[in-house]
Amino acid sequence: MSTDAHLPGTADPRTPSQAPTPSENAPTSPNQEDQGAPVHQMLEPKPQSSTRSATPPAPEHAAPLVRPGSSVKLERLRAFYGEAEQVRGIDLEFRSGEVTAIIGPSGCGKSTMVRCINRMHEEIPGARAEGKVLLDGLDIYDPAVDVVAVRRAIGMVFQKPNPFPTMSVFDNVAAGLRLASRKAGDLQHRVESALRAAGLWEEVKDRLSAPGAGLSGGQQQRLCIARSLAVEPEVILMDEPCSALDPIATLKIEELIDQLKRHVTIVIVTHNMQQAARVADRTAFMLGGELVEVGPTEKIFTNPDDPRTEEYVTGKFG
Repeated sequence: MSTDAHLPGTADPRTPSQAPTPSENAPTSPNQEDQGAPVHQMLEPKPQSSTRSATPPAPEHAAPLVRPGSSVKLERLRAFYGEAEQVRGIDLEFRSGEVTAIIGPSGCGKSTMVRCINRMHEEIPGARAEGKVLLDGLDIYDPAVDVVAVRRAIGMVFQKPNPFPTMSVFDNVAAGLRLASRKAGDLQHRVESALRAAGLWEEVKDRLSAPGAGLSGGQQQRLCIARSLAVEPEVILMDEPCSALDPIATLKIEELIDQLKRHVTIVIVTHNMQQAARVADRTAFMLGGELVEVGPTEKIFTNPDDPRTEEYVTGKFG
């Protein structure tokens, strides 16, 4: 699909020297940071109307999260690696203000499905996706949609913490903001706000110039979350975010997820059944590239409708 369209009234941000990596969640225009509904500005031309009203700027020292997250709806989503079909016609909704856990055995298509939600899957040579991914009703696979804007609105946190190794703590969080030409004073405020939102400010406020890679594993993961939060995403995808962390760091990430869901829609892929039970409002079980069952987490773990779900959550396979 074409990715040539960009936000009206701006220069194309995707030059070789500025193109952000998927983890940067970079904004696509200097003005977009201050708009209340970036999801509705991914198309060219602009939609005629929006149901979401503009929100006021965040007060001093407040987290940059000032609006509820957006819903994401998958309609007959299919994903391929060459001719091999990995995700097979999934219909699934991720609701605003909730955490949805994706569970299932290795190789069932969980991570592939999640990467389709912010169009990272297509970056793999020979990979492609079919069907629809609707962000507040907007199909992000529409040919006129700006892919960079999609990845700004839908952040990604990976299994292994990936702070930029040559950058300081401050610069890691500011990377996406600098692509939006934020003013220096505002940049300071936004970095602090993002670090506060990620529960990391008190731990790093005296070492902002130190290398981000010098933090502990759990701190690095929260730094990556802060980097995503700085550009005000509406959705955050987390692919096994705690698998490399110790129990204490895992607890901090889980507590952070519970706080963030009030403002950001969260999708988390996990093999940890206990973690899914702790953090998720709804849980979806995948098997063989298909969605077997989705429902309230308590029901999925105590009284699932499909016997395959019961066998998986009770450890009989997987």
